[in-house]
Amino acid sequence: MFSHLHTDFGGLRLTSPVIVGACPMNTNEQTRIAMQDAGAGAIVLPSLFEEQVIQWSVEIGRRLTDRERKILEMSNQSRHHWACPDAKSYLALVNRASSMLSIPVIASLNGFTAGGWMDFAGELQEAGASAIELNVYHSRAKEYSSAAEIETTILDAVRDVNAAITIPLFVKLGRNFTSIPHLARQLLSGAQGMVLHGRAPSVDICLDTLKLSSRWRLTSTETETSNLDTLMQVHGFCPAMPLAASGGIGHPDHLIKALLAGADVAMITSAIYREGPDVIRTLLDGLTVFLDRHRLTNLRDLQTTRPLEFTDDEERAAYISALTQRLDKIESEHATPVLHCDRWGHPTSPS
Repeated sequence: MFSHLHTDFGGLRLTSPVIVGACPMNTNEQTRIAMQDAGAGAIVLPSLFEEQVIQWSVEIGRRLTDRERKILEMSNQSRHHWACPDAKSYLALVNRASSMLSIPVIASLNGFTAGGWMDFAGELQEAGASAIELNVYHSRAKEYSSAAEIETTILDAVRDVNAAITIPLFVKLGRNFTSIPHLARQLLSGAQGMVLHGRAPSVDICLDTLKLSSRWRLTSTETETSNLDTLMQVHGFCPAMPLAASGGIGHPDHLIKALLAGADVAMITSAIYREGPDVIRTLLDGLTVFLDRHRLTNLRDLQTTRPLEFTDDEERAAYISALTQRLDKIESEHATPVLHCDRWGHPTSPS
């Protein structure tokens, strides 16, 4: 259907550069088939969490570390609505999905410690996973002595998972790292690709109860792809690392910009929740029109047209220009009416 859009991501041969990111709707069999029919290159199953794998370890009689016991105790004190109830059910999900689809099925592990639970990656491979996405979540800063220790924990986890499998391993990172390009180079020894970025639920404060809450919302349709700069930096500094863009991709322009910035593929979730699997076809149709308009025959041709990074001087100049741009000019560009207020912020009529 989209033969000119075939691409490679970390050793996986894909029929298109659009991958459906990890989310609960991917547990539905008919939805997965619809995504494949719409042109998805691969599907990531919802995450299996470290706590669930530790519980599975208990059931098979593996000895737990002190840290694993602590994690399990904390998990037992809370109620979780897992997308998949337990590790055994997850293996069955991987097996059924991979046997029914002709595109790669990627299993997802979510955790924040290195340890024996990582051996479960081998079970996922045996169940039929074409690759594994390691969604790296690290706990609060007080659990670590330094930022370097956080990165070391991630590198150890990647090493342990990679040692347990022969299929590709993709590492999904959040935004809160000092230098993702440098971390990418360190991950080359164990990971076959990176996903930028994993989006965490937002923290909110309830003003009635004065308690914290955690909320997950779909990416807005008005949101522009916010990680183009990071994609360009990582690709420019570590071109050997295959990259997947993630977050805010819901329009063909977003997909095209992500591919031009250095991504090999793009992961989408919110757009499918809003518009259904057919949005995948919309994205790919838009990409095809762009290629035709610029007389490009395939994605490799597109990659050769990627714009170069800013030089240091250009980047500094663009940074200063953005921060010193006149407010009235910005307002006129967006045609936003000016709201006049008194000193307390109450709206008033313009004088």
